Amino acid sequence: MTVLRRAATAAVLLFSLALTGCGYNDFQRQDEQVTAAWSEVLNQYQRRADLVPNLVATVKGEANFEQDTLTRVVEARAKATSIQATPELVNDPQAFQRFQQAQGELSSALSRLLVVTENYPNLKANQGFQDLRVQLEGTENRITVARNRYIKTVQDYNVLARSFPTNITAKVFGYAPKPNFSVQNEGQISAPPTVDFGGGAAARVPAPGASR
Repeated sequence: MTVLRRAATAAVLLFSLALTGCGYNDFQRQDEQVTAAWSEVLNQYQRRADLVPNLVATVKGEANFEQDTLTRVVEARAKATSIQATPELVNDPQAFQRFQQAQGELSSALSRLLVVTENYPNLKANQGFQDLRVQLEGTENRITVARNRYIKTVQDYNVLARSFPTNITAKVFGYAPKPNFSVQNEGQISAPPTVDFGGGAAARVPAPGASR
């Protein structure tokens, strides 16, 4: 019986060493890092979505404001928040693409809204509205930082999943490559959106990691 126990212990040790050598533990660690990075992306997108109703309500108080612009923002937010953004989304490329497209449409609608508001002096003088714009600016910066962190963690994970011999471990244990945010060029990864925050001059959101 003792011999069997020793043999079993030795087998477990050998199996553990084999898993370590083939990158299993690395997959476990990096998969957790991707999940954590994705959760932060979702938190920041939700933070932005929560700002939209107050922003729209404030703008509605301005007489003769372009209703089409407001409608696009409201519809874009509804579409973005209708997608169930769970941690599992990072394992579904098609669902991830729909989520990214919906968030992009909301970004575009908000950018249009902010541009249009420059034509309304009363809004520019409204302290409540200006406070919301500052909050939106900060949120856009946090989104950029969170997205960049996610992009980097997914890149590291995908390299592990596609490289030999760890790609064998990936196939055995079901660690498939994960979808990532797409950009037209590498420069767009780290370039935060440019938003005109009053005064006529465009103010660029601080780069990722910059102090606010």
